[in-house]
Amino acid sequence: MSITHRQALQSAQTLGLDRLDAQLLLLHTLGKQDTDRAWLLAHDTDPLADATADAFRALSLRRAAGEPLAYLVGYKEFFGLRFVVDKRVLVPRPDTETLVQWALDVMRASPVTCPTVLDLGTGSGAIAVAIAHSIDCTVLAVDASTDALAVAKQNALRLGANVTFQQSSWLDVIKGKFHCIVSNPPYIADGDSHLAALKHEPTAALCAGADGLDDIRTIIKDAPTSLHNGGWLLLEHGYDQAKAVRDLLTQRGFSLVESRHDVAGIARCSGGQWM
Repeated sequence: MSITHRQALQSAQTLGLDRLDAQLLLLHTLGKQDTDRAWLLAHDTDPLADATADAFRALSLRRAAGEPLAYLVGYKEFFGLRFVVDKRVLVPRPDTETLVQWALDVMRASPVTCPTVLDLGTGSGAIAVAIAHSIDCTVLAVDASTDALAVAKQNALRLGANVTFQQSSWLDVIKGKFHCIVSNPPYIADGDSHLAALKHEPTAALCAGADGLDDIRTIIKDAPTSLHNGGWLLLEHGYDQAKAVRDLLTQRGFSLVESRHDVAGIARCSGGQWM
């Protein structure tokens, strides 16, 4: 006997899914838009075909096991844009919008007509594409992973963003100078307790040594050779790493070193200007 939309949602919630996740998964299974929640409520007594019910149940079980919703539906909203994501890249987080906004603020305050931007460790391309989509600039996005670059290129093409891509481990093979370097590098310490909740995402994009700062140290050390005079280096980091990152920037010789807070009031990004 077929189950209804309402019964399917109730079943998903008994697995531990919250109501919104269950609704979005059901809409995805039905081929509907995620904006059709009102339609779902209006049709809560409609029966589900057996194949659809089975597919929804399978997705619900994966979500209950901790797989990110974005991987299950295949996309994630970021900075007002929809990005394709899968297990090859990290899911873009709202916290990272703080980094994008800071980069835009820096470039809009600059006298340079078309600034050059370098996005290190681009992943899904969310930062690079969001910047290119928001301001007239030249963006180069790099990543060590060919898989990640494939996803990022797909997103840039879909969203009509003028971004160039290059494979590189941080700044290893990067030529030229930039007005702004941005990065959301790995910053979780090896063995951190938070990793259990991130087991479905690529570990190489998450972990960076005993204190989580190995990659940030590398970027801060090498960035000045790739910055124009007056250029900015802006970095996302962990919730408790702001002071350590500011200290590294100051020790390397950056000026105007500061941190910016995310919507939760956490110092999420730190950066400085190279003079």
